[in-house]
Amino acid sequence: MTSGPIGIFGGTFNPIHHGHLRSALELKERLELTQVRLVPAAQPPLRGAPELSPELRADMVEQAVASEPGLVCDRRELSRHGPSYTIDTLVELRAELGPERPMCLIVGTDILERLDAWHRWRELLDFAHLVVMARPGWQAPDSGSVANWAAERRGAPADLHTGPAGRVVMQRLRQLPIAATEIRDMIAAGQSPRYLLPDAVWDMIQRLGAYGAGGEGPGSNQQEQHGIC
Repeated sequence: MTSGPIGIFGGTFNPIHHGHLRSALELKERLELTQVRLVPAAQPPLRGAPELSPELRADMVEQAVASEPGLVCDRRELSRHGPSYTIDTLVELRAELGPERPMCLIVGTDILERLDAWHRWRELLDFAHLVVMARPGWQAPDSGSVANWAAERRGAPADLHTGPAGRVVMQRLRQLPIAATEIRDMIAAGQSPRYLLPDAVWDMIQRLGAYGAGGEGPGSNQQEQHGIC
């Protein structure tokens, strides 16, 4: 049965923070999405392996969204072997949700600008709409293969409810300039990232000794058990 659009928001979430969560919630409300699924990447194809194992990063996402029913953690990429290609996730979801259910792949402007490096990128709109989170003042590229591809398929938020896939929709959101890299660096330097990420996630990081929190301690063994690089 066709129902409201589903948002798919992938990333390493290393760690998940309030910038991710606020954007996901705003998109859910503004675009009237039924839910937003946060999908931790097990093996990111275009970057090195994150410090934390996929299981631990997914556990952090679970903790972060536990009190918000509109946001859910989707762990499907953890069960696949090889690189975590987004197209494979969309194919799986389309098979599960049926041909008519609208799906919206959520990406940032940085992703749009280098989308042509993605595996089978031209096929993404065969399975989902593309929702681009745009920062204030950002202008979409006006030339190049991705720019032309996106311009030909530009749509409006209403299009996300009238068709299952195929449109590119730009959405300007409240910007929380928080970076996971900055959070990891703060923790490694012995500084607190509290209020940049959910308390439950920060508590988990400290308990595990992740990202160098607390130095040598119980986190070291826990990290080895979960395959942290």
